[in-house]
Amino acid sequence: MPLLRQLEFAFQTVAASLLEAKCPSYSERFAQKSGYRTHDLQTTARELLRANGAARIAGQLRVEWNSRLKTAAGRADYHQKLISLNPRLFEHPLEIDRTLRHELAHILAQFRAGRRRIPPHGDKWRQACRDLEIADEKRCHNLPFPARTYAARFVYRCPNCRQEFPRVRRVRRAVACLACCRKHNWGEFDPRFRLKLLSSR
Repeated sequence: MPLLRQLEFAFQTVAASLLEAKCPSYSERFAQKSGYRTHDLQTTARELLRANGAARIAGQLRVEWNSRLKTAAGRADYHQKLISLNPRLFEHPLEIDRTLRHELAHILAQFRAGRRRIPPHGDKWRQACRDLEIADEKRCHNLPFPARTYAARFVYRCPNCRQEFPRVRRVRRAVACLACCRKHNWGEFDPRFRLKLLSSR
C-alpha cells in the first residue's frame, strides 16, 4: 500500500506540472503578452545582483507576479530570496523595471548588512538604490492602486513625552519612542522610552 501511495503522489505531481505548463496563470499569460515574462525579469534581477557583488545569492533569487498584492506595487522577502510584483503594474509598464529595482534594493541592502537588522528604507537601502541606478527612488509608489484602510486597534504611549502611537497590529518586540531616543540617547534604543500599551479595541 505505501508503494501505491507513493506512485499516486508521483503521478499527481507530474500531472500538476504538466497542467501548469499547459495552462499558465492569468498573470503569467498577461506578462507574456505584455512582453514582461517572469523569466526575463528574474534574469535581469540576477544580473544586477551579480554586478553589485551579490553573486552568492543571485542564483537563488526568484521573481513572481502575485495577484494577492493589492495596494503594494511589489514586495521583497530576503529570507525566501523572492521578489513579488503586483500584476496591476501591467497598466503602468514604465514602472515595472523601477519597481523591480526598488524591491531588489531591499534584497541587496540586506545582503550587504548580513545578519544585522536594518531599516527597510534607511541609508543602506538608499545606497543600494543608487547602485541600481534609481537614485531618486521614493519609499512608496504613487500609482493609482485602490487604497485599503484598517482601523487602529492598539494604542501605545511613550512614558516620557506622552505621545500616542496607534497601531493596526500588536507590537511584538521592544519598540521605543524614536524622538525621545534621538533627543536623550543619540538615536539608540533606550528602555526608558519603551512604548507601553495604552488601550486595545
